[in-house]
Amino acid sequence: MSAIGLSCGVLVKNAHGELLLCHVTHTAKWDIPKGMQDPGESALEAAMRELREEAGIAFAPERFEDLGEFAYRPDKRLHLFRVEAGDELGTLEELVCTSFFAHRVTGKPTPEADGYRFAARGDLGRLCWPRMAQLLLSLQW
Repeated sequence: MSAIGLSCGVLVKNAHGELLLCHVTHTAKWDIPKGMQDPGESALEAAMRELREEAGIAFAPERFEDLGEFAYRPDKRLHLFRVEAGDELGTLEELVCTSFFAHRVTGKPTPEADGYRFAARGDLGRLCWPRMAQLLLSLQW
């Protein structure tokens, strides 16, 4: 039996009650900033790193509210945190992804995320993968 991995992510909420989503490069889907926890890293450290790598955003650790761990996939659990960002992020034009993967055809470094937006609860089912949308809609944020 394979080990269950832990992915750590952040629900960044704006003043309008919307969540920050990152567009997943080369897909039609959007996702929250999240990724796998590295060895020796706490869940909070992993979530903070993923937010910084995928969107270029850093908040002080005390601003992260621990929402806990959730079942996500048979091989993965998801530890979520929430940050109330208010109006701090503005237009999102300054956000940038510094985390890359090798393009499946060219092998060239490709950013994990290539766009950003805020989304209301009612938009999540259309924008996110079904499993993520279902989880986000089950939470109070």
